[in-house]
Amino acid sequence: MSEKELRAKAARLDEADELAASRKLFALEDPEHPEGVVYLDGNSLGALPHAVPGRLAEVVGREWGELRIRSWTESGWWEAPERVGDRIAPLVGAAPGQIVVGDSTSVNVFKAVVGAVRLAPEGRDEVLVDAVTFPTDGYIAESAARMTGCAVRAVRPDEMAAEVGPRTAAVLVNHVDYRTGELHDLPGVTAAAHAAGALVVADLCHSAGALPVGLDEHRVDLAVGCTYKYLNGGPGSPAYLYIARRHQERFDSPLPGWHGHREPFAMTPEFVPAEGVLRGRVGTPDLLSMLALEAALTVWDGVDIAAVRAKSLALTDFFLQALDTCLPPGRVRLITPTEHERRGSQIALECPDAEQVMERLIARGIVGDFRRPGVLRFGFTPLYTSFTDVERAARVLGEVAEATG
Repeated sequence: MSEKELRAKAARLDEADELAASRKLFALEDPEHPEGVVYLDGNSLGALPHAVPGRLAEVVGREWGELRIRSWTESGWWEAPERVGDRIAPLVGAAPGQIVVGDSTSVNVFKAVVGAVRLAPEGRDEVLVDAVTFPTDGYIAESAARMTGCAVRAVRPDEMAAEVGPRTAAVLVNHVDYRTGELHDLPGVTAAAHAAGALVVADLCHSAGALPVGLDEHRVDLAVGCTYKYLNGGPGSPAYLYIARRHQERFDSPLPGWHGHREPFAMTPEFVPAEGVLRGRVGTPDLLSMLALEAALTVWDGVDIAAVRAKSLALTDFFLQALDTCLPPGRVRLITPTEHERRGSQIALECPDAEQVMERLIARGIVGDFRRPGVLRFGFTPLYTSFTDVERAARVLGEVAEATG
C-alpha cells in the first residue's frame, strides 16, 4: 500500500470512528507544534482531560480555601476513595463496593500479596511472580514473601498455569507486559491457580482503560492498578485496590491504618477492620490527586469498553500495516504479538538506537517512549488517538529511521 493510500484509509477510518467525539474532551494542543502533536505515550501518562483544571480550581479555591476542614463532610472528601473506586469498577469489570482508591501501586501490591498469602490455605510457602514483570512488582513481592515466610519463584506468564501447585499461596501476574505490550491469559492463570487452591493478584496498570478485564467474571481474587495511564488521572494520581467481595470479610491488611478502622474517630489502641473494601484503606488520602482523578474519569461516561478494545485493535493493526509501508526493511523488529488475543494497546519495536530515534520523533511532534536496551514503545489510547495520528506517526518514524540508520 502506498503512503497516499494509507492517508486515504486513515481518513475513512476516522470518519467511521464511533469514539471520535471523545477526542474533544482532552487537551492535546502544543504551541511548539502548531500542526499538532501525535501523543502515543498514554501508556505512561495519559493526556489531560479538559474537566480537570476547573475541578481542581474549585477544590483549591472553594473546598480547601473556603470550607477548609468542613469539606471532609460537606464536600464528600471522606467517602472519595470508595466513590472514585466505584467509577473505576465498570472499566475493569467489577461490581460496586470492591475497589478502593488510594496509595501508590507499589503500596497496593504489597497489601494485595500479603493479603493473598494470609487468605490462602495454611501450609503454603510459595509466591509465584511474573518473571518479566515491572521490576517494582518483583521487589515488593520479595519483601511481602519475607514478611509471610514464603519464597518467591519467578515464572514466565505463559508457564504460570502449569507451574502453580500445592505449595503456592499466591500468584502475582501482569495482565499486559509493560515492555512488549503482550496480553497475558489472566482468566487461564486464575482458573489454574484456583484449581490448585491458590489466589491471584493481578496488576492492571497496562490494561485498565484499554481493554476489558472482567475481574468479577473471571473470579480474580485481588487486583491493583495505577490511574495515570489509560485512566488519565494525572502524574502521581492514586492507585487502586480491588478485593473480591467473597474475600473482604477475611482480608487482613498488612498496613492497618486509621482510615481502615471500623470506627476511625474512636481513636482506640486496638485495630478493628472496617466492613467491606474499606479495610483496604490506610491513612489520609491524597485528596487533590484523588479529586482530579474523579474529574478525569468523567470522560468515560457512556463509553463502552468493548468499543474501546475494538478501536485499540484497529489502531494497532493499522499502525503495523503502515510500518510495512513506511519503514526501511529490517530497521526494527516487532516484539509485540500480532494475534489480537495476545496484544494489549501498545506496539513495541526493537531498535538498536531507540533512544536517538525517539528523541528525533519527539522533536517532530511524535511522542512515544523507549525502554533500555533498544525498545521503542507506542501506546494507543483509543479515546483520543485518531487513525490520521497513526499514519503520521508511522510516516515520520520511517523518515527518522532512514535518516539515522
